[in-house]
Amino acid sequence: MSIKIAQNGESQQFIIETENTSYILGTCDGYLNNLYWGEKVLCPQEINRLRICGNTGANRSERKRVFDEYPAFGGKFYDNESLKVTFADGVRETVIKYDSYVLSDDKKELTIIMKDEVYPLTVSLKYKIYEGLDIIDRCAEIKNEGDDEMTLETFDSANWTLPYNEHYRLTYMASNCLHEYEVKRCDLGLNTVLLQSKSGKSNTGNYPYFAVDDYTATEHKGCVWFGTLQWSGNWQIKAGKDITRNAKITGGVSNFDCDIVLGSKESFKTPIFSGGFTSSGFGAASRQFHNYQRKTSATAFTNKVMPMIYNAWSTFTFNIDQQLLFEQAKRCADLGIELFVIDDGWFGERDDDTKSLGDWFPSPKKFPNGLKPVVDYINSLGMKFGIWIEPEMVNPDSDMFRAHPDWVLKPTANRLPMQGRTQQVVDLTNPDAYAYIYGAMDKLVGELGIDYIKWDHNKLVTEEVSPLTGRPAAHAQTLAVYRIFTDLKAAHPGLEIESCSSGGGRIDLGILEVADRVWASDCVDPVERADIQRYTSLLVPPEMIGEHVGASPAHSTHRATSQEMRMATAFFGHMGIEWNLLKEPQEDIDKLSEWTAEFKKHREWFAVDTVVHSDAADPAVRVDGCVMPNKAAAIYRFTQLTTSQTYPSAPVRLPGLDPDAVYVVSPLDVSLDLVKQDIGNGQSPLGWWTADGVKMTGRALAAYGIRPPALHPAQAVLFKVVRI
Repeated sequence: MSIKIAQNGESQQFIIETENTSYILGTCDGYLNNLYWGEKVLCPQEINRLRICGNTGANRSERKRVFDEYPAFGGKFYDNESLKVTFADGVRETVIKYDSYVLSDDKKELTIIMKDEVYPLTVSLKYKIYEGLDIIDRCAEIKNEGDDEMTLETFDSANWTLPYNEHYRLTYMASNCLHEYEVKRCDLGLNTVLLQSKSGKSNTGNYPYFAVDDYTATEHKGCVWFGTLQWSGNWQIKAGKDITRNAKITGGVSNFDCDIVLGSKESFKTPIFSGGFTSSGFGAASRQFHNYQRKTSATAFTNKVMPMIYNAWSTFTFNIDQQLLFEQAKRCADLGIELFVIDDGWFGERDDDTKSLGDWFPSPKKFPNGLKPVVDYINSLGMKFGIWIEPEMVNPDSDMFRAHPDWVLKPTANRLPMQGRTQQVVDLTNPDAYAYIYGAMDKLVGELGIDYIKWDHNKLVTEEVSPLTGRPAAHAQTLAVYRIFTDLKAAHPGLEIESCSSGGGRIDLGILEVADRVWASDCVDPVERADIQRYTSLLVPPEMIGEHVGASPAHSTHRATSQEMRMATAFFGHMGIEWNLLKEPQEDIDKLSEWTAEFKKHREWFAVDTVVHSDAADPAVRVDGCVMPNKAAAIYRFTQLTTSQTYPSAPVRLPGLDPDAVYVVSPLDVSLDLVKQDIGNGQSPLGWWTADGVKMTGRALAAYGIRPPALHPAQAVLFKVVRI
């Protein structure tokens, strides 16, 4: 895999080869065109026959721009532009042409330099590939080489052109609080589908993700083009076909209430837009993202252990009691918890959600001696200490706001933006506000020895104008958030940060460059979580997704579920516990202890395992698995979400194994006794559901499958597959 440069007549060609794909560009009369993106093209003669100037019914001058790699506003071009600039004289037409290129010594990074024919504008298109992956990172750097200001109105990271196909299907994800990561599909036609967030965070309404197939792809088969924008603020992705019926996807930072003014010699660099191709279905696309993050992210769990977490929110909410906190911590330590997290309510006069955000000091009423004795006690039990904060927000009823009302984003001096959860947004683009927030966080972490931060973000960012500049600040605000994460972690090596935003409101590869894990949803009902977690893992590897065992009934749905269902649903992710253990009978605590110990046996493998899902024909069931990279063993979870149309359930296929190997399939110890757990409804014992299990080949397990145990609705079991 490498990037190659070739000369084909008057055309300069750039051949970007990943492990299994080719991405080919070529110049035509100075214009840079996308020639091909898909399965690897091996024969040079094939490359020479690719479209260089297009092949449409248009005249030659129009054909040059049909497959524009980075379309600019101007000329005949009436498609979705990736770049739009207003120059100092008011002209908005931009014609950028190929100038030169720079290729890194290892041939893994390419910069193609484009220049406007008339104005002093340079656009550098950047490409990066990685060993063993089929993902290409793309971004653009736009520079004003002149003396006069210019304004960027559209400034996308990348434009992706797909090979011609009459029928394409777009897969994207929608989001609501408590119902995150809902998969949607629609036809990719002549209309433009706009995916976006305008709320100051990445996952309100849509997620910065796309996948395209020809209506035939499944979890395991079929061609899929996919991508995600690595950005945690406002964004947009436009997908559709142009008038020549060529499918294109362009996206980047949203230009909603945001224009970038470039002074003399100033430049703007877009966030990364990662894209890839696979011929092995949606599951392979998702595994590409998992491997990408495990390979490139400094926060991945491939080189560290996922600590077993306890979060105290469900026990105390805002009513934290220090003595009960100590009792809860002792029970957690006995259970094998490794990280104890105090949630909201520990600071200022915080007795509800209406006040004290911004007053980042321990509540003198709840902690008369401060938090240090609490931290010391938790550490003495062998656990690390974590704490909840929401530094980007402030309550008007707080000392911080009363002292500095100009430190919030607002369009006018005399009117605050629409309030959400009685909060306003701190203007982190203001150096004084940033210094205050960073200083408060730095002091907390340093003085208390905090190991872990649960970083929340609840209010939508509306009317995002900085009083300091009078300009829209959404873009700079997002950069400031990245900076404060980075600065804190640099100052305190080993500090881990969880990104939470009313649940899964800010989950993207941008925040995961600086955060260690994400909180998928404030809904811990396992029936809802079954799909929330599965589709969060389209983008994020499970070990970076917070998956907690909550109380029953769940606070968000009031649905009652068995402890086995709740524990099994949290097993493959970054497992934690979030319910009041002081009220639970010893029998349930003992059961939880068994599951905690079982999770710890496998968690280091989960951080490198191949994640698989079965294409189950029955919509009432889910089959998920983690397979060792060498395929020597795997653990699968069978979930009976609702009542199936057939009884007993049909055999389920187990993907990801070595087809020629023989495996022993048997229940995991924690799921062995279905009678004792009272979760099965089989009329007779299932023959292989014993400690000895059954021997089958990987081929048979993938092709025919194995009959799962008959379970009541809203139940789940775990079983292992071990190569002989």
